[in-house]
Amino acid sequence: MMNLSLTNKKAVVCGSTDGIGKACAMEIADLGASVTLIARNEEKLKKTLSELPSAEGQSHNYLCADFQQSYYLKAVLQDYVSNQSEIHILVNITGGPPAGLAHEASLDAFRKGFEMHVIGNQTLLQAILPKMKAAGYGRIVNIISTSVKEPIPGLGVSNTIRGAVGNWAKTLSKELGQFGITVNNVLPGSTETGRIRDLIQKRAETQGKTIEEIEQNMIAQIPVGRFAEPAEIGYAVAFLASPAAAYISGVNLTVDGGKMGCA
Repeated sequence: MMNLSLTNKKAVVCGSTDGIGKACAMEIADLGASVTLIARNEEKLKKTLSELPSAEGQSHNYLCADFQQSYYLKAVLQDYVSNQSEIHILVNITGGPPAGLAHEASLDAFRKGFEMHVIGNQTLLQAILPKMKAAGYGRIVNIISTSVKEPIPGLGVSNTIRGAVGNWAKTLSKELGQFGITVNNVLPGSTETGRIRDLIQKRAETQGKTIEEIEQNMIAQIPVGRFAEPAEIGYAVAFLASPAAAYISGVNLTVDGGKMGCA
């Protein structure tokens, strides 16, 4: 029988006060895990914490940290990890770099993107990995983008940085499998979040079209005929975090309603 239970598991979920990150935290908690939220807005953290599903044996909490400040993030994590006997699940997600063409992007834009996504993920990994090894159970799931397989026009910095995270994760999957730790990426397509609304607005401005025209054109390219709900991305992440996914590692799981032209 397929085992999806995360009872007695501890999860750390980043970017977990809005959109996809929050949906991941909700679904993982719903399967029984105790969840530690990480984000930079403490008021939103408190609100999300109060909304997490909770049953007997679960204990949720939060850490307030900014991924643009890697030294502070490292200090916060060291303090947190020192008080944990085991950590089993890490979900990496943070806001994507601003839209724009790659050849026009500043060096600072690339540095900032690399710091937030690659350095931030590595900081989290190195803090939490010893606890996963001790538990003999680890699930690292990175929420990236379909741009890992097919670059998205107008997202030059994001395409570059997301690709780096994808290869980082594949490398880790080969290194960490011996410890019972899997590493996978979930690649969401167009999802009903604040970011998709920002991108639609930007495209409308640059193309001289209405928001409605841009949205309709985007939806027309999706076989299922709509944007994803954040919870639908959360379902995929929660599955990959479960015991049932023990033999799935090193994959890029596209969740895009069938839009991608390649598998």
